[in-house]
Amino acid sequence: MLSFAFDNRFVTELPGDPEEGGRRRQVHGACWSRVLPTPVTAPRLLAWSPEVAALLDLPPEAVASAEFAEVFTGNRQVPGMRPYAACYGGHQFGNWAGQLGDGRAINLGEVINRAGQRWDLQLKGAGPTPYARHADGRAVLRSSIREFLCSEAMHHLGVPTTRALSLAATGETVPRDMMYDGNPRHEPGAVVCRVAPSFIRFGNFEIASSRGDHDLLARLVDFTIRRDFPEIAGDDVDEKRGRWFASVCARTARMVAHWTRVGFVHGVMNTDNMSILGLTIDYGPYGWIDNYDPDWTPNTTDEEHRRYRFGQQARICHWNLSRLAEPLAPLFPSEEPLRAGLETFIRVYGEEYRRMMAAKFGFAAPRNDDGELIAEAFDLLRQAEVDMTLFFRALARLDLAAPTLEPLREAFYREDPMRRHEAAFQSWLARYAARARADAEPSEARQSRMNTANPRYVLRNYLAQEAINLAEQGDLSRVHELLRVMRGPYEEQPEYARYAAKRPDWARNQPGCSMLSCSS
Repeated sequence: MLSFAFDNRFVTELPGDPEEGGRRRQVHGACWSRVLPTPVTAPRLLAWSPEVAALLDLPPEAVASAEFAEVFTGNRQVPGMRPYAACYGGHQFGNWAGQLGDGRAINLGEVINRAGQRWDLQLKGAGPTPYARHADGRAVLRSSIREFLCSEAMHHLGVPTTRALSLAATGETVPRDMMYDGNPRHEPGAVVCRVAPSFIRFGNFEIASSRGDHDLLARLVDFTIRRDFPEIAGDDVDEKRGRWFASVCARTARMVAHWTRVGFVHGVMNTDNMSILGLTIDYGPYGWIDNYDPDWTPNTTDEEHRRYRFGQQARICHWNLSRLAEPLAPLFPSEEPLRAGLETFIRVYGEEYRRMMAAKFGFAAPRNDDGELIAEAFDLLRQAEVDMTLFFRALARLDLAAPTLEPLREAFYREDPMRRHEAAFQSWLARYAARARADAEPSEARQSRMNTANPRYVLRNYLAQEAINLAEQGDLSRVHELLRVMRGPYEEQPEYARYAAKRPDWARNQPGCSMLSCSS
């Protein structure tokens, strides 16, 4: 029998909705609503993460049990679970959207593992909640595979992220209009169990403030500091709250710097999708940069304005933190701690970006005059349609004594742009090689540094889509193989070399491989 040591402080220390059940409603004066997952017809485990199971002290035989599939699709609760949906609001695409909340995510409870770590378990696609608005509370296999794989891929890349324990089929179909073009289809349903130390978002604080409930806001802030930021101690409440906001800003800065390093685009950076712990959360229409383009977004909803494009993600994080600062202002004697926190974001992001870019380009340490060389490189990548991931892995192999374009040719998507920009690349390579030689270190040290900062494998959209196509036909082999590959993204893995190839031409403009909708 499955057994966990539940703690459940969110529901025991914060006020809840007096009404239970999934009736759609506005919830006031509460941080959560009691709601049970909706049972499914035929729960079946499709894939699971051994690393996350180990965090929860779950042995393989427990995961293989029929009970596991029942519990982690919502058909059964184990002793100690207190299922609920959280109440939060958010700014969506720059506009206040009011109450949002966990519309199809149901938290099962907070587990304390044998190491004393706290892990919140959450089922995504477990049925409607009071916050589902007009949706059905379900998720489809397509989006669930993407979330499951990406959660684990990001972790192994070293990017702060929520995790995924399991992917399970429901035995039911769900109608979805993937491209919002009036052509819905019935897709297989699925449930992902997401795992994180906390699922609290910027929007949890925004909703309380928007309703003028400053007592609830203060309770939530002080609870979050006690539970999720135990390193912030002391008796001075104002001082602790200031340190907390600065920590949130610093964590968010490190997260988005990592996104920039690996070429990840979130796609829906609304404030309700921003983790208070600085974790990547809510994997919807995300993507990785193939040919380098700072204006690219994977989200069809964002296609016109490209608010959440790759090159603007740090700026949007700062904007989102500013939206978080506004509701917090009444809790501070002055706005100075909040302004200082926002400055912390700018400072930490700048420091992390310079450090990560130095490692990406193989420099022993960042220098003040590196900025122009780095900016020129990215501009050339953009103009010549060069694959970002392949370029940096190939750059590590460059002969600094005689730099040529030859080891980089595999990273170009088209022959004509490569020829047009060949002279500019040769000029840049000469200056780059001179800069790298100035570090006066063995080439092996530079190459090792670059191969630790630059992944060989990322979860390109076309790879995920290939796995989805097979899975919808009942073949989960590609899902399992991608999970194995993404455990070692910085390793060569010759047997899986095809997963390191650049995006094929057929995937350039294909739905699911180029851009995706929020429909899931």
